[in-house]
Amino acid sequence: MARAKAGPWQRLRARYAAADQKVRLDLRRRRLLRRSFASKGALTPVVDRTADIGADAILAVVVLRNEMARLPYFLQHYRSLGVTHFLCVDNGSDDGSAAYLAAQPDVSVWTTQAAYRAARFGLDWATCLLARFGHDRWCLTLDVDELLIYPYHETRDLYALTQWLDGQGLDRLPAMMLDLYPRGPVGAAPAGGDPLAHLQWFDAGNYTITIQDRMKNLWIQGGVRSRVFFADDPRKGPTLTKVPLIRWRRDYVYVNSTHSALPARLNHFYAPDGGEMPSGLLMHTKFLDTIVAKSQEELARGQHFARPTQYRDYHTALAQNPTLWCEASVRLQGWRQLEALGLLSRGGWI
Repeated sequence: MARAKAGPWQRLRARYAAADQKVRLDLRRRRLLRRSFASKGALTPVVDRTADIGADAILAVVVLRNEMARLPYFLQHYRSLGVTHFLCVDNGSDDGSAAYLAAQPDVSVWTTQAAYRAARFGLDWATCLLARFGHDRWCLTLDVDELLIYPYHETRDLYALTQWLDGQGLDRLPAMMLDLYPRGPVGAAPAGGDPLAHLQWFDAGNYTITIQDRMKNLWIQGGVRSRVFFADDPRKGPTLTKVPLIRWRRDYVYVNSTHSALPARLNHFYAPDGGEMPSGLLMHTKFLDTIVAKSQEELARGQHFARPTQYRDYHTALAQNPTLWCEASVRLQGWRQLEALGLLSRGGWI
């Protein structure tokens, strides 16, 4: 049966609803920017090397707490990709993270004892730094357990990638989070060095994709965390979509981690004609032995989720040192394998 065409009143209502939504999102963007700028007072500089940032610098913005075991390889990975300066906020580490970062020549460090959760899980601090130092520069916004890869990343650095994106009129690169895990219990995968030496397995085919109504952004769920920890209610599983690399403007803002941003067009990284746009993957190296102690700590602190009680069972299960591997797990072989599985895309970049 042919679908009835929308009448003039229906079209008018649709245009009104779209205009109203645009205004609401813009008001939200402005409100989030105001609170981010207000968070500047919570940041105390430890070492400020931002005068060294060049006009064509590629920046990485990181909020962290007690990540000393991961930091050396994290910095090595992103330096090898072409990041030229790191803007780091240390949220009360007591393991030497801040001092280690302050000793690095390409790092600027701020500290804060303010509540991570009250700062929108660090987004207010990150957005403040992005606005001050990232305007009209390509910027990565990352967690220390995230290692970005993209097609040809072994031979083409971020300068090559972003120059190509600029040439295509694209100002962002989306990346799905891919949870990696060991063959045995998570506590058997030691932190330190290259985490991919121990985390070599992933879930390949249990992902769902929807488009959210408000900002028209992709919402990907699935992977090992949904399979193991949220099997009874997959809709409570973590959001895996992110847009970590953006040519930043000082009036941009992240909304929910780097899962979505405003203005809303930054979330429209799928081709409406069904084709593919370029994308990467954030190799999520959460499941090392440190996750056991961190989960026990988070049960007490309750700083990482808007509704911590909903995730109490999740943290409790992680604190028990589980084995996440199953017979359907796939061993990691490289970006071409991941492209063949549909988890990242060249999108025309050859």
